[in-house]
Amino acid sequence: MFTLRSFSALILLGFQAAFAFAQTSDKPQTLRIGIIGLDTSHCPAFTKLINANDATGPLANMRVTAAFPGGSSDIASSRDRVGKFTEELRSLDVKIVDSIDELLEQVDAVLLESVDGRKHLPQVVPVFQAGKPVFIDKPLAADLTDAITIDLLAKKYKAHWFSSSSLRFSPSILKFRQGVPSVGEVLGASAWSPCALEKTHTDLNWYGVHGVETLYTAMGTGCKSVSRIHQADFELVIGTWEDGRIGTFRGVRSGKSGYGMQVFGSKGMDGSAKYEGYAPLVVGIGKFFAGGEAPVSPEETLEIFAFMQAADVSKQRDGAAVSLEQVWQAAKSQAEKKVQQLDL
Repeated sequence: MFTLRSFSALILLGFQAAFAFAQTSDKPQTLRIGIIGLDTSHCPAFTKLINANDATGPLANMRVTAAFPGGSSDIASSRDRVGKFTEELRSLDVKIVDSIDELLEQVDAVLLESVDGRKHLPQVVPVFQAGKPVFIDKPLAADLTDAITIDLLAKKYKAHWFSSSSLRFSPSILKFRQGVPSVGEVLGASAWSPCALEKTHTDLNWYGVHGVETLYTAMGTGCKSVSRIHQADFELVIGTWEDGRIGTFRGVRSGKSGYGMQVFGSKGMDGSAKYEGYAPLVVGIGKFFAGGEAPVSPEETLEIFAFMQAADVSKQRDGAAVSLEQVWQAAKSQAEKKVQQLDL
């Protein structure tokens, strides 16, 4: 017999079910992140930050779940480390897969971490085609032509991407982009960083990109020409901006090294810039993967690569000034042909 008591019990069960459903539906779904390229220390470092039990903000609902090792047999720092970092990722409960296609079936966003910039173009194409947001770690490409090709293909596929050195996101560096009252308008800057060279890459792309990115964080875009003094142990690259400002990058391969920058402003000078770890970058990536705007525009990233390409040409010309427009037009023409040859 249906009684008032049984009716009350049904009502209670209904409320409990509705409450349980509300709790389930309100819980954000975990965003699954995949890694391409396990030949850099960034892979375990980023994974530990993202997968930490106490992760907060955008990282709280994200997890690195799968990775494709990749690797480059002709670069020792890739060949000799890919096995080590693959095992380290496996120990962090990340599934190791056999192909990029397999990876893309299992993740929602991608960290393209291959240390070899030559790999980035072929590896990012299927990511673009799959419509997954992607962070492309430094260097975006081995040379300016591939960097522009990546951007052209990103536009073709309406891809959501960005690339950056972690140095840009260090609070003591990023503050110059946001404005420092005690410094005022940035009138010039001198940045420095280690600058190891790799024969398969445009000289500064391999490691000097950290210092160049630091310089651009303070100076912004608008560099017109570059001249370079090259020595076995040092680089000095002088950039002249369209408004007459001068920015310099010093690459260090001997003696004490590190990261830093001296900024010259309309109201004061500031030399507090320093490297402050991966966490600020990873949080920026998390915001981007969660649907935020790219924190670094493609236009700025490509100008950075034009700056470094012009520095390479200046070295070939014994330090003569080289315009960014000159190297840009040459590389753009090659990139457009490359896109046609890819026939995607």
